[in-house]
Amino acid sequence: MPKLKTHRGAAKRFRRAANGRIKRGSANRRHIMTKMSMKSKRHLRSPASVHPSDAPAIHRMLTGS
Repeated sequence: MPKLKTHRGAAKRFRRAANGRIKRGSANRRHIMTKMSMKSKRHLRSPASVHPSDAPAIHRMLTGS
């Protein structure tokens, strides 16, 4: 049986954190940021973690199993 491949789209979007959770980038950061306050832009900078209900599916895509 051949090796299973990693989902390349997921591999570019998610990273595993040191504590085992999955990190993701924040949405709404691509354009039209002039309307946003500095506070909201600052909060979008830091990586967020994936919701626990989505974590098993993402883990399956990253490990290729």
